Amino acid sequence: MPRPARAKPKDKVIRLDAAAWIAAAFDALADGGIDTVRVEPLAKSLAITKGSFYWHFADRRALIDAMLAAWTEGRIAAIRQQTERGEPAAVLRTLADLYTRHANIRGLAIELAIRSLARTDEHAAKAVRDVDRERLQHVGKLFAGLGWPRTEAQARAILFYSYLFGQSLLDDEVVPASARDKAVHALIAAP
Repeated sequence: MPRPARAKPKDKVIRLDAAAWIAAAFDALADGGIDTVRVEPLAKSLAITKGSFYWHFADRRALIDAMLAAWTEGRIAAIRQQTERGEPAAVLRTLADLYTRHANIRGLAIELAIRSLARTDEHAAKAVRDVDRERLQHVGKLFAGLGWPRTEAQARAILFYSYLFGQSLLDDEVVPASARDKAVHALIAAP
């Protein structure tokens, strides 16, 4: 009498946590913009089924909202940490170095993609407003710490961030590192 066949163990279902999906979505965003943040391509890049995605998110919009929340929290935490201690001019120079000498290309690509999305998406626009408000508040305090009156300090904070983001778009041959250093020095000079 033949033995009954053994039951094969069911394939183990793999579910990534929400953070893994968000990280993969940020990678896609950095590489190709918001249009590349799609469930099927993300699942393929993670070598997992779409079922894992739907375990954590109702739909693509929920993923994008989670990305925006993570980006906002991360950027606000970063500016608070980056500006909490130190002499104002030194802190401003360090911030400038983060965007010029030690630029995080992936982070900048994500930032630009979110800012582009903010033109047509109110959730992204709110995230950008929250981050900008926080950044300008903290950097404005640094300029006030240099001795600038409050309104001038806020104006310099706007110029500072405008320069930091804009300088990344300039050609290195036209605006070499030495010229960028002079620009930063001029921006953070005390009154």
